[in-house]
Amino acid sequence: MSQTHAQFLLSRLEAIGHSLAKRESALALIGLGSVGRELHRLDEYSDLDFFVVVAGGAKRAYLQDLSWLEEVAQPAYQFRNTPDGYKLLFADGIFCEFAVFEQDELRSVPFSAGRVVWKRENIPESIAVPEKTHTPQEKPTVEWLIGETLTNLYMGLSRDRRGEKLSAMRFIQVFAVERLLELAEIIELATPSRAEYSSTVLPDVFAPERRFEQRYPWIEHALADFMQGYERNRQSARAILEFLQEHFEINQAMRKVILDYCQ
Repeated sequence: MSQTHAQFLLSRLEAIGHSLAKRESALALIGLGSVGRELHRLDEYSDLDFFVVVAGGAKRAYLQDLSWLEEVAQPAYQFRNTPDGYKLLFADGIFCEFAVFEQDELRSVPFSAGRVVWKRENIPESIAVPEKTHTPQEKPTVEWLIGETLTNLYMGLSRDRRGEKLSAMRFIQVFAVERLLELAEIIELATPSRAEYSSTVLPDVFAPERRFEQRYPWIEHALADFMQGYERNRQSARAILEFLQEHFEINQAMRKVILDYCQ
């Protein structure tokens, strides 16, 4: 890990906290992700993710006037990506994503627990812990995941043969692969010897593809075969089908038509 970059990021976050402390309506700064409670993940490609918590009625002012950031470092680019915040690139290369919430509003926002970087004395440390947690949807069955993967392959190959390569690529190399990400966990649970691979790397409940290579190194080598690019939809579909055949019982009628369409 680049200690210089890590220190640079953390120093920038501390400076933002000092800037907020000068403003009476600012209440807290919460670091998230690799600048939150997962500092061990900081590396040269990390950016700043944070929440600014403000008093009731002050949110609009902090979103319309970014002087509280500009006095820390000059932005080179910014855009309002949500009603609550921005994505922003500082001129010195630090990239950040942030949102501004009023204290009462934060209670209804689901997020992964963060780290208090700065706060007013009367604000509890627990402000960095969500009151509303992410509620994952009920996990789909193995049968559903396999069925979705097979039918996505079939639909994608049909569109590929029609000449709709872009749509085909999405069905094969995006939608079907997303189902494979979920099936990877099921394969691992059925293979105790693989459990050691992902036990020390936490998943991202909001983005299951994050850190997938670190959690499932035994499947990483196959990812490139599943996603071979715009001109290789059929080759990608065949690789996905072979993976399914290796690990699960699949319908042979669907297998045959998919293989036929791969020709």
